[in-house]
Amino acid sequence: MFNPNALRMNRAIVVDVPSVNPSRHYNSELRATRAAETRQLILNAAWALFTTRGYVATTVSQIASVAGVSVDTLYAAVGRKPVILREVVEAAISGKGVTIPAAERDYVINVRAATFAAEKVKIYAEAIASMSPRTAPIFRALRDAASTDEGCAALEKEIRVRRAANMLLFAADLRVPGETRDDITDQYIADVVFVTAGAEHYAQYVEQRAWTAGQFGDYLNELWQKLFLR
Repeated sequence: MFNPNALRMNRAIVVDVPSVNPSRHYNSELRATRAAETRQLILNAAWALFTTRGYVATTVSQIASVAGVSVDTLYAAVGRKPVILREVVEAAISGKGVTIPAAERDYVINVRAATFAAEKVKIYAEAIASMSPRTAPIFRALRDAASTDEGCAALEKEIRVRRAANMLLFAADLRVPGETRDDITDQYIADVVFVTAGAEHYAQYVEQRAWTAGQFGDYLNELWQKLFLR
């Protein structure tokens, strides 16, 4: 006898499984890799031109030419000239091809994880010495451009305010182990770090007095420990 229920029970169950195309996945990854490489070429070219010729004197065509890409590719990969400058500054600060928030940078994480104040100072001084060869030239280029370009002036102020806020965070964290001097404020610590870790201070020692970046880092470490710690 025909039993429709039995037929339904015995019928094979067919499940729709999306097909996976390894070639498409590979091509997608390849495109992403090439896009990142192109972006990095553009940022490198812009950094070199902005720090030697200056922002105003550098054209988008020149950046594209040095990067070995077309102007259209440059616009698609990064954007127009003001955007390029911002991305170059952010990349110099983070050491990566993309912006990384201060709290997520390796050296900031390491500073906060350190147990003793002297260790925190050393980590931070070494980080400043490591990034200054990238940041000092582009900060000076940005400062010069700010005198004639409103957009650059706004970006320069934004970076300056951000740096000052980050120095205050460092000062507050330095207090945690209870080893800083009682007669100085967090603002004093932040102000000293802001000035001594700045592009102009770096240039005086490394570019004008032929110090190495490592020597500059050692100097900051010794200076800060003597000024801030008991």
